[in-house]
Amino acid sequence: MDDNNSVFINRELSWLRFNSRVLAQCEKALPPLEKLKFIAIYMTNLDEFYMIRIAGLKQLFAAGVAASGSDGMSPLEQLREIRKYIKDELALVEKHYKDALRELAQSGLFMKNYDEISPELRAKCDEYFFSNILPVIVPIAVDATHPYPHLNNLSFSLAVKLADADSPEIIKFGMIRISRVLPRFFQASDNVYVPIETIVHRHAEEIFPGYKLLSSAAFRVTRNADIVIEEEEADDFMMILEQGLKLRRKGAFVRMQIQKDADPEIVEFLNSHMKIFYKDIYEYTVPLTLNSLWQIVGNKEFSHLCLPPYAPKTLPPFSSHLSMFDVIDKEDVLVVHPYESFDPVVQFIKEASKDPRVISIRMTLYRVDKNSPIIQALIDAANDGKQVTVMVELKARFDEENNLHWAKALEDAGAHVIYGITGFKVHAKVSQVIRQEGSKLKFYMHLSTGNYNGGSAKIYTDVSYFTSRAEFASDTTTFFHILSGFSKNRRLQTLSMSPMQIKERVLDMIKTETAHGEQGRIVAKMNALVDSDIVDALVKASSAGVKIDLIVRGICCVRPGVKGLSENIRVRSLIGKYLEHARIFYFRHAEPQIYIASADWMPRNLERRLELMTPIIDKNLQERLLEFLRLQLSDNELAFELQNSGEYAKVKPKEGDARINSQEVLEEYVSGIYKATKKDTDKGKSEQMVAKLLKES
Repeated sequence: MDDNNSVFINRELSWLRFNSRVLAQCEKALPPLEKLKFIAIYMTNLDEFYMIRIAGLKQLFAAGVAASGSDGMSPLEQLREIRKYIKDELALVEKHYKDALRELAQSGLFMKNYDEISPELRAKCDEYFFSNILPVIVPIAVDATHPYPHLNNLSFSLAVKLADADSPEIIKFGMIRISRVLPRFFQASDNVYVPIETIVHRHAEEIFPGYKLLSSAAFRVTRNADIVIEEEEADDFMMILEQGLKLRRKGAFVRMQIQKDADPEIVEFLNSHMKIFYKDIYEYTVPLTLNSLWQIVGNKEFSHLCLPPYAPKTLPPFSSHLSMFDVIDKEDVLVVHPYESFDPVVQFIKEASKDPRVISIRMTLYRVDKNSPIIQALIDAANDGKQVTVMVELKARFDEENNLHWAKALEDAGAHVIYGITGFKVHAKVSQVIRQEGSKLKFYMHLSTGNYNGGSAKIYTDVSYFTSRAEFASDTTTFFHILSGFSKNRRLQTLSMSPMQIKERVLDMIKTETAHGEQGRIVAKMNALVDSDIVDALVKASSAGVKIDLIVRGICCVRPGVKGLSENIRVRSLIGKYLEHARIFYFRHAEPQIYIASADWMPRNLERRLELMTPIIDKNLQERLLEFLRLQLSDNELAFELQNSGEYAKVKPKEGDARINSQEVLEEYVSGIYKATKKDTDKGKSEQMVAKLLKES
């Protein structure tokens, strides 16, 4: 391996190690339902990885592409390594699942197969089968007159091998498709869940009358779910996208999951039709579709087996009785989610929709809640005659259908809806409110690292920034004009926009630190670091003596500790109950020193998306974000450190060191401020009441 390759870690293998860090949360002393959460997240992540990344590698291999990336690995080499990694980890997934079930059983919560439960509970399962399951499942025969059925992506079925009751030598194969409308687990009692396939297995002979069940096997298929759309060829993008969503269900098979020790003839029957490469068939001793464990995690009767919930707080200067515009007029405001509430963001749009002086609201929407109060406020504003412009990104992966729905609703209300920009995704998070103040227009902006989604804002760490600065007003206006009109080579002045400016500015700032050698300092927090030009620049900076700390939750393609190259680079990943989603960058010799962004340092973000990077000008807010970064760099509870080998090692407190869980520290810090503020507010209110009573007396 040459020096250039030695500092690069393969993107896909780095992602697998990220998912392993998610799974490793099960090794902690967490309540058992928390462990089920992490298993569900791990499995959901793996589904998407197969649907998109593995599917893509298979296409490259099939097309004969042998070209290597910066890490030197071909598509075939990557596929081999990935399959081995996932197969090796499967035993660990099953171990953590079984361990969690044992812990739950000790607390009186059980997962049991049909044949493991009492006769009374079996009777309840039987009743449920005839009333709820039988009417919606689909028995499927496969023979000369019944062709092999279409299986949707991530569909879950029971394959069956049957013998004719009258002529036992006649063997038939078929399947029972289990509808997604059915819960994954039947709650047979307050504390007992039964996997639905074990109930269906018990009643298979009633589903196929006149046949004897010889064997069955639960299985699940994964298809290529990446949608490729040539917008330039689409007269009606919405129609093309709707067609693309239908095709997603029909993509090539890339994986089959099946219960272990399945009848070999059933496996042969399935694969004779699906032609899945044998190394992409995974056998499980635990129930399939473990991403459905959220059903059990959500059992309110056993909420004590989860971590205590944290309620996000609204802190000064925001409060219920102050106008958002008055607050933002006085000062720039920074909100750190989920410790601080998402409510001010919602209130910002709601207040704008009702304010008679507001003439225009502009927003980008990438991922939005199902029942979004923000969308409703925009609809109300449009109905009220305000100028509403909304960029609804229809290519937000796996949120396309939701976004299509909102786009149509906003259009019906009279909003100007933009569906996307040809050739790019719009991933920037920005809103602009224009308000008439006398003869002048006043601009109010919200810029963020996270989506306008109240649900994810409770579990994602993100930064919201409110400002009325004139320089941001001009740039956000230009940005929205770029979105809604024809535009070539337009640049922003204070903000930076990809695909033209963010990478350029980041590389310039890294170069400046490099020029300062050992006096240089870079701290960067993001979800992923993949871009090879930025990796090269960081390595050069490290070689010049610049101290570089990277806080990268997921994929990191730079290998630290390579002698003479990346010795001054340290990489850590924080995995906890909140998903670390904020992008925050510090460059000691930049002006200003601190930036937030919607973009990770990945080619797709920097070259194929419209993103925004925002400088934080206010010194107090700069210091606040720098303290946030320092706290995460001192975390010794949630942190993993990337080793020179490409593996991650759990960071542990040194002897005598205090235990630091950065997420818990921030919960306690924000709660402390909230309590002190509330106490002062309550004191102020009581003093006002006493004064009023004294006056009246």
